[in-house]
Amino acid sequence: MPAHPPALPPVRLTSEAELARDALATPLLGRAVRLARWAGPATQVGAGGELLDDQLPEAAEALGLPAGEEGEALAGEAWRVAVDTGLVTVEDPQEGAGGEETPGTAEAGPELALLTGGSPQDVLGVWEAALETVLADAAVPDLEGLAEMVEAGGEFDLDALDWDPEAEEELLELALTNLYTLTLTAGAEAGTPVPLPALAATMVASDEPMGEPSDEVLEFVSDAMMRLDDYFRALEPVGLVEFWPVDEELMADADEEPGAPEPEEDISRYGMVRLTALGRHALRLRLAEAGYEVPVVGDLAGKGADALLDGIAGYPPEAVRDELAAWLAGREAPVAARELLAAARGADEGAPLRRLRCQEALSLVGGEAEGALREVLDDPELGGLARVWLAERGAGDVPPPSQGLVFWLTVDTIAAQLAAEGNSEELRALVEGLADQHSGFFDAAWRVEHPATADVLEAMGRLHPDRKVAKVARKAAFKARSRQGA
Repeated sequence: MPAHPPALPPVRLTSEAELARDALATPLLGRAVRLARWAGPATQVGAGGELLDDQLPEAAEALGLPAGEEGEALAGEAWRVAVDTGLVTVEDPQEGAGGEETPGTAEAGPELALLTGGSPQDVLGVWEAALETVLADAAVPDLEGLAEMVEAGGEFDLDALDWDPEAEEELLELALTNLYTLTLTAGAEAGTPVPLPALAATMVASDEPMGEPSDEVLEFVSDAMMRLDDYFRALEPVGLVEFWPVDEELMADADEEPGAPEPEEDISRYGMVRLTALGRHALRLRLAEAGYEVPVVGDLAGKGADALLDGIAGYPPEAVRDELAAWLAGREAPVAARELLAAARGADEGAPLRRLRCQEALSLVGGEAEGALREVLDDPELGGLARVWLAERGAGDVPPPSQGLVFWLTVDTIAAQLAAEGNSEELRALVEGLADQHSGFFDAAWRVEHPATADVLEAMGRLHPDRKVAKVARKAAFKARSRQGA
């Protein structure tokens, strides 16, 4: 984890009552509950609380699982969850007078009653304990190969697995952190699954911009995809994710893992994962414990406009709209508009983005705020956005902006877009359009009295595809910087 974990995008949380219902409906917790009710005086366990081998078929049958190894493995997993969560309590084996060991016994534990008579928080507490058991198991490699080696007369050599428990746990935590971030940043929270190749690519450790990926990077992504496939197969039954596994045909060749998909290929064949409402809730708690800032949509509704505009500065578009709507709800439009406009003022580095967020907030305000907007028409920092707001609503008697105000507003807008999106395709198109429509733009722009003028012109030179225009923009940036330093 980084020394100073970054703030993550805001998350929409489902109510605890709904989350509790979802938790009770998860396959793994459901099986654990049924085994807790099945356990009784005849249930025998080993030294670690595990069901004895001859009890597993009966447990699988009680769960309605198919006979055989698969059903018994699922029953064994559900039993571990039942014990770890307190749904079952076990009494350790005892040594008898003759030195013989008497198997331990099990019975329903105190946590079982919480699932029927407890609060939603109680239910979620049991589910979260179940999740911890599954996460611990998910980071453990498949020991089947070692078991076969021992049965064949070999030694139990854990080193043969090339398994680093700490590294495996870190990889799983990284995968879950990146899934949470991708989910909230890319709008997948609304229901769009995240492709496994995209998630695997975020796990490539590199401090340099990546061009054409090297063979080493492709191999890492391919290996990461297979690890992710294993992780999410294990995590789906506990309700953390919905998962569509990697297509079996892609893994048909045992000597070759699936590589990156071709551009025209169906990406879903390489696996897709969607974080559930329970998953968002659980990962937010885990990330908060790890020191990350984990905001929730609506957290800023009761705060002032200054905290609102600063707080949503780095939010993705959908979260910005939701947070603004929550903040405006219950506030009178004229009062809200005046507070927003006052918070948008400033010449500091974050001011352009505050004004952009203010403009987005004002777009949600009705015509009753017109008076507040007219009050700032002569304000050098707010007059431009006020004119835009009034013009969009067809207001009359709006004084035309001076050429200086037009250029100032242009610089302010590009500075805000740079802060919000970086070198996006939308900003590239805006830059290209400005330069094409106004032949004398750069001759006038470098004189604009705005703290970000030089930075904006440098960005325009970097973004414009025409080398000649880019060179003119860079020269204008040099002039602006010389003027600001004079």
